[in-house]
Amino acid sequence: MKHQERPYQRIENYGIIGNLETVALVSLTGSIDFMCFPRFDSPTIFAALLDATKGGYFSVEPELKDYTSKQLYIPGTAILLTRYFSDQGIAELTDYMPIADVKKETDCTIVRKIKTIRGDITFKVNCVPRFDYAAARHEAVLGKKKNEIIFTPVNDGNVQLRLIADVPLRLKHKNGYAEFTLRESEVAHIVLQAVKKDNKEPLAGIGYYTDIYHETITKWREWVGKSTYRGHYGELIQRSAITLKLLTSMKFGSVVAAPTFGIPETLGGNRNWDYRFTWIRDAAFTMYAFLKLGFYDEATAFMNWIFNLCTENKLQLLYNIDGGKAGSEQVLKHLDGYKGSKPVRIGNAAAGQRQTDIYGELIDTVYIYNKSYEPITFEFWALIRKQVECVISDWKTPDHGIWEIRNEKREFLHSRLMCWVAMDRAIKIAQHRSFPYPETEWQTVRDEIYNDIYHNFWNEELQAWVQYKGAKTVDAAALLMPLTHFITPLEPRWLSTMKVIDRELRLDVLIYRYRNHLEKIDGLDGEEGTFNMCSFWYIEALAKCGELDLAIESFEKMIGYANHLGLFSEELGKKGEHLGNFPQAFTHLALISAAVELNKQMSRV
Repeated sequence: MKHQERPYQRIENYGIIGNLETVALVSLTGSIDFMCFPRFDSPTIFAALLDATKGGYFSVEPELKDYTSKQLYIPGTAILLTRYFSDQGIAELTDYMPIADVKKETDCTIVRKIKTIRGDITFKVNCVPRFDYAAARHEAVLGKKKNEIIFTPVNDGNVQLRLIADVPLRLKHKNGYAEFTLRESEVAHIVLQAVKKDNKEPLAGIGYYTDIYHETITKWREWVGKSTYRGHYGELIQRSAITLKLLTSMKFGSVVAAPTFGIPETLGGNRNWDYRFTWIRDAAFTMYAFLKLGFYDEATAFMNWIFNLCTENKLQLLYNIDGGKAGSEQVLKHLDGYKGSKPVRIGNAAAGQRQTDIYGELIDTVYIYNKSYEPITFEFWALIRKQVECVISDWKTPDHGIWEIRNEKREFLHSRLMCWVAMDRAIKIAQHRSFPYPETEWQTVRDEIYNDIYHNFWNEELQAWVQYKGAKTVDAAALLMPLTHFITPLEPRWLSTMKVIDRELRLDVLIYRYRNHLEKIDGLDGEEGTFNMCSFWYIEALAKCGELDLAIESFEKMIGYANHLGLFSEELGKKGEHLGNFPQAFTHLALISAAVELNKQMSRV
């Protein structure tokens, strides 16, 4: 079911709004071009970002000639303003999603407040939903008062869309449409919300949503106010923290790696993945960032989520946000992809991979939680012991590694490093709390892993620790060696490894995760961009190595690659354009970690 073709926006031309169950991507022109509904892992209702002619969108467009637009967030919130500037006038669009109480089920609502600042401006609004990844048909009914439209998908679940407004609405080819003129200081509201087909409760009118704006501001600022961080880069850290919060499920306590799928890592290429899942690694690192900033409620909710998972089964790599098994990887053949980048995939085949590093990230976060906030229970400790037993049995086994290599399994440095972290932190927890554990066995395994890394991953000819045992190339994941306290940052072997990373993977402040063209290590065609997360790891490693001035300069330059709202995708392309799913949790938590380390080093100076 086609619609009017929408010009593709640059990936970085978007801001996000959310309600802690899903997010919407709002472009610089005021169009919502991507939204999964009503949860992060639900099918899309708007996906023009992935298909300009079929994906669906929700646009607000002022009739202004040659206008320019800017976006900003209301400070300390996830409320997004889009402003339009023209000789004819100035207009403003405010977008936000109300946050329900944690004990109540959210109705998943978008509120769009449209205002004329100067002049008399005509606006056109198009609500063009395309259910089930633009694969399902729908029906639409206009209410008698012409201020409500109900969109009902055919054979697609129990959720309907309700569009209400304080201006007249119309139907055009089963799409919602409105056209109206606002004089200076006049305001209009348009609201889109989920309603269940069997709902028998009276639905709120438009007046309710015009009053919820200040309540939404208050909730965000109350949350931001819980932060204990006081130091340099406060606003940058706050925006990244809000972004991570937007990717966190209020209901379950889990965190998605990114709220999108199918956005290409190489334009026109096939590296197009679904990141709408909770990776144990990404989520554990996110909780590490939250703990550093004093957001303890999020860490506690995640610990409860993990506790329930570990009680039932052996830990998996990734899960649905509710803790369920991730779906198999599928291709949406009917979608053209962002600027023709096919295939568009949902699900993720990495769910079946072995990645032994996840134990290290998880137990390290438990260690920080136990040390800095709240002692874990003995019952939780028993579950940690189970994870340690998995490390003891699996640490020598080749795996797919942090980068989810779809080629053959190898003994990757990062996986081995995180196995050491798992053993080291588990021992520290046990010693700190006097928990019973097989002291001799655990310490023997920890030391054996250490010696294996130190000696067997070192390449004498290259003078560096290499990507996997027997490799002749380095990997940016090695930057975590001093960050996890495996090695002192002034160790000669580490300083030599940094030099090789400089030479092989660095372009100014931009870092490649590895050089795939040398060995085709990942088994995929095409090039990829530099990894933003790795750039922040590099900056943090610089700070720890005593190169503070260079680290500060590099951090400021790296921040210059953020989009206009301070958001980052996964990668940067040759022109500095954003690539990959957007925004990415890993990048923002690495930004926070680097900023906190810089502040720590500056305070010492």
